[in-house]
Amino acid sequence: MSATVRPNHVSAIDLDAGPGLMEATISGTNAVRAGVMFDGTRQHGPSTVLIHEGRIIGVETGRFEPPHDVPVLDFGADAFLMPGLIDAHTHLVFDASATSTAAVTGDYDRPALLDRMRATAASVLRAGITTVRDLGDRDYVTLQLRAEFAERPERGPHLLTAGPPLTTHGGHCYFLGGEATGDDLAGAIRERYERGCDVVKIMASGGQMTQGSSLEQNQYSAAELATAVETAHRLGMPVAAHAHGVQSIRNAVVTGVDFIEHCSFLRDGKVVADADLLDAIAAAPTVVSGTFGFSRLPEGKPGLLALLDDMRAAFAELARRDARVVVGTDGGVSPIKPHNVLPYAVADDLRQIGFTPEQALAVVTSRAADALGLGWNKGRISEGADADLLVVSGSPLADPARLRDVRAVFRSGIRVR
Repeated sequence: MSATVRPNHVSAIDLDAGPGLMEATISGTNAVRAGVMFDGTRQHGPSTVLIHEGRIIGVETGRFEPPHDVPVLDFGADAFLMPGLIDAHTHLVFDASATSTAAVTGDYDRPALLDRMRATAASVLRAGITTVRDLGDRDYVTLQLRAEFAERPERGPHLLTAGPPLTTHGGHCYFLGGEATGDDLAGAIRERYERGCDVVKIMASGGQMTQGSSLEQNQYSAAELATAVETAHRLGMPVAAHAHGVQSIRNAVVTGVDFIEHCSFLRDGKVVADADLLDAIAAAPTVVSGTFGFSRLPEGKPGLLALLDDMRAAFAELARRDARVVVGTDGGVSPIKPHNVLPYAVADDLRQIGFTPEQALAVVTSRAADALGLGWNKGRISEGADADLLVVSGSPLADPARLRDVRAVFRSGIRVR
């Protein structure tokens, strides 16, 4: 169908007309209109987006009327239209409770887990997060959800999946079933490839959620990381390395991992981001996935808050060096990390790091899509892209808290909120 349209007057659809009318609008071509649009890169004034069969077929700015037979959802002059948000690091298997690992340890209930994950994914989508990269499950459960959401996109976000993360025996998140070392590493990566995973997740350092594990301790040597990267790249799979400690970050950069998750720069309990390491990260094609976004700040832990400020300062240095930075919230790991927490990262972290308002929105839309290999169809409002859209009240460029004032969400052109 051509994106060329002719000017014709059409009355806007009554947004309270009910589900029957909504189903009718998604069966053919329809249009979405708002007073302001952010296309993933920059802001525009009044804009109309034409959608057909889940894809954007035209974007018009200024005064424009679609053909008379195209229904229009007009959200008004105060509405802000933008691409759906992208969270580069989350865990749908965890329930964002104080005991978030309990549901996936021991003889867990897989059907019950999947039901909870479906409900979680629906809440993520209603928050305007239309693409999620899940970086650690048990028994490859997210592959089942990925297939379900591909068939019924209105039920959950577009999913990229890693399966169980690779870890050392008894290492960080070993209870997810991804223990592999030495000669087992290559075989474990091939298994993920054969099952259809999108990315390989490897625990280069320890982590906070696993008893006996240290954030600053290397779990794999540089040689083992190099083997993992070589094997995965040969199969066409990117590698995301969980790395908190300074040495694990250095190893990740040197061995050519595609993503450094967390990148906390920890050494001796402090954030130590020396210029040489910052320069090396910025010079590499590696993407840094910063763990930002809290529904509330941790209470009674001044040391942790100081560390967070220092991490923001380190990421500010990365931003000044034009490093490739995205946000991965680690959603699900604790009560202050619910799965829909990404909008808080824009308001509380990216702006403090030094990104301009438009850059901050780009980090969680177009820049994230490019980093995850989805730039051709996600994170932008442009002809040919998937119609994954978010409408909020007021401009998050002026007040980033507006990202939480959701008026509508569209997934593949289907209005889900």
